[in-house]
Amino acid sequence: MGLFDELVGKATSVFGGEAGSGGALEGVMGMLTSGEGGGLSGLVQSFRDKGLGDLISSWVSAGQNLPISADQIQHALGSEQIQRLASQAGLSSVNLSAMLSEHLPGLIDKLTPDGVIPEGGLLTKGLVFLKERIS
Repeated sequence: MGLFDELVGKATSVFGGEAGSGGALEGVMGMLTSGEGGGLSGLVQSFRDKGLGDLISSWVSAGQNLPISADQIQHALGSEQIQRLASQAGLSSVNLSAMLSEHLPGLIDKLTPDGVIPEGGLLTKGLVFLKERIS
């Protein structure tokens, strides 16, 4: 099974069956590829800046993914971004934070299989491919 097949499987199981999941997936994909927030690299830096670097580093590196709580997700991403993503997905911010706390570690782990954050174009192409396969 190739990397993209694994990503499709993970994203489908993560976002495929839950209410509001389509909008949540699209919002997360935008967050991971957006130049505005720095994409995946910016997300990693945001977690580090907020004292959660050990958590996100475990998701990027090989090995066990450390768990994260919904409150920690809210802290790392900020209430404004959580509210924007929740609105886009048609979910409450509490439900979105819970969904992200459960599934974001595995998704980031799959996006960084070699323990390296893919740069720009490769990540964007992969996420576009992923979105097309799930839709």
